[in-house]
Amino acid sequence: MSGRALSPRAVAKVWGRERLPAPFAAPEGERIGEIWFDPPRELPEILAKYLFTSEKLSVQVHPDDAHAPPGARGKDECWLVLDAEPGASLAIGFDRPVTGEAMRAAALDGSIERLLAWHAVSAGDFFYLPAGTVHAIGPGLSLVEIQQNSDVTYRLYDYGRPRALHLDQAIAVARGEPYDSTRHRRHAGGGAAALVEGPHFRLDRVAGAPGAEVAARYDGPLLVMPLDGGVVLDEAYVAAGGCALAERLEAVDFARCHAALLAQPVRRGVP
Repeated sequence: MSGRALSPRAVAKVWGRERLPAPFAAPEGERIGEIWFDPPRELPEILAKYLFTSEKLSVQVHPDDAHAPPGARGKDECWLVLDAEPGASLAIGFDRPVTGEAMRAAALDGSIERLLAWHAVSAGDFFYLPAGTVHAIGPGLSLVEIQQNSDVTYRLYDYGRPRALHLDQAIAVARGEPYDSTRHRRHAGGGAAALVEGPHFRLDRVAGAPGAEVAARYDGPLLVMPLDGGVVLDEAYVAAGGCALAERLEAVDFARCHAALLAQPVRRGVP
């Protein structure tokens, strides 16, 4: 195996943007909401992508591994905000405990938006969302999402868009409770930070070359996402906005990198 850049895949969304922030560009006339880096065969468990919003995303929830459909993974995910327009916010969890019956009624009449806890955000805010967390992403945001590699999404409310809802499945797995604030870091984008350590993946933000403590946690293949500057793998330069597979952390040259994310699955039985 050798290190290599992963090919990006632009995904059009009704809530996406026709103009994307540099270094990205949307094809003429398309509203791009996501840029995916499909998981390489060496790391099939996690997915890295960028999101760009001009409208609200649906109110939704994801199952955990135990409640995912046969053959599918659950979905823990996390968000690092890269840019936020004034007033931009993320809905994560509820303002107060909500029963399944109340959740269903609110989803049907649209009042579920008002039951959610909306968090005003700015660049550098980081949130970890365990499976079962009801959430929605507001407009005016650019963010990185690292997640378990799963597309199982149950929608509770979609603002009248002509897409299916999944109320039974969603309410069966949703946690009708406030978000655990310890899973939120404010202004993590200002420097190096250990962001996630399990149960499904680890994630670090580094500013320049990783220190010894970070290096000790990363053994084997990992994803590297430059946020400012770029990295070199096997003499190939991967700039900000890209994502690379590295065979090991020591094979990455961070000399021209001011900030990057490192991500790696946490595999059972492997420290």
